[in-house]
Amino acid sequence: MKQFFKFVLASFVGVILSVFVLFVLFAILIGGIIASSSSSKTSDVDSNSILHIKIDYPVNERTPHNPLAEIPFLGLDSKKEPGLNDILASIKKGKNDENIKGIFLDESYMMQGQATTEEIRNALIDFKKSGKFVVAYSEIYTQGFYYLASVADKVYMNPKGIIEFKGFSSEVTFLKGAMDKLGIEAQIIKVGTYKSAVEPFFLTKMSDANREQVTSYLGSMYNHFLTGISASRHINKDSLFNYANNGTIQEPEDALKYKLVDGLKYKDEILSDLKKRTSISEKDDLHSVELGDYVKSEAKEDDDKNDEKKTSSKNRIAVIYASGEINGGDGDDNSIGSEKISKAIRKARTDDKVKAIVLRVNSPGGSSLASDVIWREVMLTKKVKPIIVSMGDVAASGGYYIACAADSIYAEPNTITGSIGIFAVLPNMQKFFNDKLGITFDGVKTGKYADLGDVSRPLTPEEKAILQKSVNRGYDTFTKAVAAGRKKSQAYINSIGQGRVWTGEQALKNGLVDKLGNINDAVASAAKKANLKEYQLVNYPEQKSVFSKLGQGFSAQIKAHFVKAELGENYKYYEQIKGVTQMMRTPQARMPYDVVIK
Repeated sequence: MKQFFKFVLASFVGVILSVFVLFVLFAILIGGIIASSSSSKTSDVDSNSILHIKIDYPVNERTPHNPLAEIPFLGLDSKKEPGLNDILASIKKGKNDENIKGIFLDESYMMQGQATTEEIRNALIDFKKSGKFVVAYSEIYTQGFYYLASVADKVYMNPKGIIEFKGFSSEVTFLKGAMDKLGIEAQIIKVGTYKSAVEPFFLTKMSDANREQVTSYLGSMYNHFLTGISASRHINKDSLFNYANNGTIQEPEDALKYKLVDGLKYKDEILSDLKKRTSISEKDDLHSVELGDYVKSEAKEDDDKNDEKKTSSKNRIAVIYASGEINGGDGDDNSIGSEKISKAIRKARTDDKVKAIVLRVNSPGGSSLASDVIWREVMLTKKVKPIIVSMGDVAASGGYYIACAADSIYAEPNTITGSIGIFAVLPNMQKFFNDKLGITFDGVKTGKYADLGDVSRPLTPEEKAILQKSVNRGYDTFTKAVAAGRKKSQAYINSIGQGRVWTGEQALKNGLVDKLGNINDAVASAAKKANLKEYQLVNYPEQKSVFSKLGQGFSAQIKAHFVKAELGENYKYYEQIKGVTQMMRTPQARMPYDVVIK
């Protein structure tokens, strides 16, 4: 027996020592990678190079800070995925880089929203002003990628490829049938005729009001889509509408016949064409640089064309990124925590070097309370220094709430905004517990409303009145904040509010935004308002370190990775159901649903 314990003890000590040694080696490895990534020199770009742009991933507002992405089992994906900030900066840098002769747009799927695509598209239009070429090629043209590619000097597609040109559609998933089968009743308290975020829980199809607003904003976005292609391809807009409406474009030959593309070629033919354009011998390799690598490269600038002066000015403009759903607490890089964003705004406001602020909002909203906390910081900032809002794909409901106090608001024509309304959802799961599971509840309470919000029973009329009063108060607060920020009457804001969704183009007409433009336009406006000719840009909030991600969100990242891999396109339904639990905690200033334009 004594010998047995000796072996057990020896084995135990051996395991502990092995784990310790592996941990030390792991720490050294990680430290080396981080040090290498942070201190690595910028890569060189060969002369006569092309900038290769392939966007086949969802584009974040900022490039994720993840030096561990080089290790597949840690980063889960070793591919570099530049955020919108670096995509726009790289295209702008390439415009003035003598070594970059043109851009090759290749096989992109444009999984992000329409406004993000718009910003990249406008950056390509600006790039072409340098006289450099843009060539686009794809085997499959989705409507989103075709809209982007349509600005290219030459648009090519595979002779056997596929092109979508059929018009826009938007679909809502209704959960009432499933909830009925489960014996769950959604108890709805809301303000706003058009506040349709709750419709999937108690209807089986769109309400007339929701159908009206979706038809309106979808039509606005589609009109902008056709107008842009018409201008780039020199095709009559009515003709484009008829091509889509009649299903004219079905085969590659149709796209060529009706001038949507300039040629049908295979990839090798495209590469040969690019070599000729860059004076590279056919037998040599094409000089190209990937977008993810070009971000860190040094540009050889053409002084005659360089429209951006380098500066060592101590004056700063802070760009504060508020992206994702709005909730209390710190949030993360993909969500807006009221504590974290408020702290970032406060830090920029009290920094004497920061002369102006640009708040970049890309959010469908969320908690009305958390939105109000951020709004307060924006309002306080406006009193001491300029603060300009730049809207991304969506800045609606709570996303609009945090924007409305700014000095001015910029949006893209196809930004989704508005949705000024409040709602609350509380499930009644009595039948589910009683009939489906055979579970009953009983208890005592010290007051009539002590168990208000209990999901095991329906609300009483008195309890519904209490919740309705809270939601009404939230809507009154929301509309007052918008009225004060936009210098309109509360009655007018109520008339265009009621939860109604607008595009940026429509919002410009009704006064919810001031100008159509991108984040660079917002920065220029902030500089002008602060009387700055030279300045540096600083980004807030600080992105989380890789170790904090490992400690706090790494397990969640792994879970999300495998769930997405398993569910594929159905992951959005999983997210929608999961989001229901968040809606049940506090009154919500949230978009009607996840707007997906097909």
